[in-house]
Amino acid sequence: MSLHPSLQSYADAWTHSIEAITELVSPLVEGEWNRRTPCPAWSVRDVVSHVIGMECEMLGDPRPIHTLPRDLFHVTNEHQRYMEMQVDVRRHHTAPEMTAELEYTIIRRMRQLRNESREPDAKVRGPLGREETLEGAMRRRAFDVWVHEQDLRTALAQPGNLDSPGAYVVRDALLEALPKVVAKDAGASPNSAVVVDVHGPVEFLRTVRVDAEGRGSIDGAPSLGPAAALNLDWETYVRLACGRVTPEGAADRIKTEGDPALTSAILNSFAVTP
Repeated sequence: MSLHPSLQSYADAWTHSIEAITELVSPLVEGEWNRRTPCPAWSVRDVVSHVIGMECEMLGDPRPIHTLPRDLFHVTNEHQRYMEMQVDVRRHHTAPEMTAELEYTIIRRMRQLRNESREPDAKVRGPLGREETLEGAMRRRAFDVWVHEQDLRTALAQPGNLDSPGAYVVRDALLEALPKVVAKDAGASPNSAVVVDVHGPVEFLRTVRVDAEGRGSIDGAPSLGPAAALNLDWETYVRLACGRVTPEGAADRIKTEGDPALTSAILNSFAVTP
């Protein structure tokens, strides 16, 4: 493989999750494709359609020419309209059509990865036509397919892979977003600290420190006397951060300490995915 070494972990994570998705959906009968997932407003078919569509865009395929219905009330902004296009165009596809397109798309993407020789900073076309680096695009696809694998596992009552390679890509990306959640979105006071303690298949303890100017940073050292502390399991952390559950819906799985107004503000700002 000619893939740059710094891209290999994203390729490995993507491969692990995309193969898991194939195994999950290949045996499904027609009615099971209509099951609701935790991804807002999307069924199993919709999630798989999204995955297929995004991988086709990584391949450089043209986007479908399609007009969205006007009654899709969950679609409220340009990003959602962009993502919904690849989903809605496949809403009436049969189970065999879905699995065949998924398998064919994966074959093409794996061939693309085997032949990939571009540098990580090479520019590629991202969602909404925005330019991004190849590394950023591959990281985003590894993140996306792992989260959607978990959506499908929840819908199909087949839990697993909470500590697979994709989980660590997701962990790192979500932790990068945490300082903004605490310092800017939740408005933690200057010169304060917030501790987040996560247990389960993926474990970590991180402290978000807010400096005198209100800027947030993150490290792995504990803090004495933090303004607030959150203790929750890894699956709940992911579901909150990816907008799959509300703080109220996960209240029995979250332990909080410290300033209740701050912990509430943090949890209400926790979702960071579009």
